[in-house]
Amino acid sequence: MESSERTGPPARIRIMGRALNATLARAPWLWPLMRAPMTRFFDSSARGWDDRTGAGSPQHLAPLAAAALHVAEPPERVIDIGTGTGEGALLLAREFPRASVRGIDISEEMIRAAQAKVGLDPEGRIAFRVADAASLPYPDESFDLVAQLNMPPFFAEIARVLRPGGSVIVAASWGAATPFYTPEPVLERGFRRRRVETVTTGTVQAGTYYVGRRARRPSP
Repeated sequence: MESSERTGPPARIRIMGRALNATLARAPWLWPLMRAPMTRFFDSSARGWDDRTGAGSPQHLAPLAAAALHVAEPPERVIDIGTGTGEGALLLAREFPRASVRGIDISEEMIRAAQAKVGLDPEGRIAFRVADAASLPYPDESFDLVAQLNMPPFFAEIARVLRPGGSVIVAASWGAATPFYTPEPVLERGFRRRRVETVTTGTVQAGTYYVGRRARRPSP
C-alpha cells in the first residue's frame, strides 16, 4: 500500500513493536514467553503480507540494499534472519550472486510464501526454513554475512554464527517508525560486547541501517 510505504505502519503497531523490541534487546531471556503469540500473529498475517506492507518494494528494501554496499568482501554464506516472505534474502542473493543464501523465519506460513518465490534452483543456492532467531540451527561461525530487516536483534546468536571477519547488517525500512527498530547506540553497545565493531551507519529514503564487522582472530 502506498500510504504504508510512505509513512510506515500504524501508530498502534509501531508502539507495540517498539516496546517488544526494546524488551528483547535488553532481556532476550524473555523471548520464550513471547514466541508462541508472535508465531501465531505472523502465521495469520502471511496471506497478503507483501501487498499490505509493501515488502519487496524499492522503499522497503532500500536500507538493506544500501547497507550491502558496505560489505567489504563478497560473502560465501549469507543468512537473512526473520526473512518473512523472503524479499530480503532474494535481494541479498542478487547483490552477492556467488553466495549461498539462507532465510529463516519463525512462521511456517511466511516460509511457505518465501519458498514459492524461489522457483527452480537446482544448485540450492537460496533456501528457506522455519527456525527461531534466538536459537539458530547452524553451527558456530557458519556465515560471512548475517543480515536482518525489520527484526529485533538477538546479539549473542548473531555473533555466534558469524565468522571472524564477517559482516552484520541490521536495517529498518522506516527508520524509527519501524515497529522492530533498534536505536543505533543500542546496536553499537550490544555488538561491541561480542567483538563486532561498527563499520558504518546511514539513512536512505525513510530507512536506516547499521553495518558491523566481527574482529578477525589474531595471527599466530
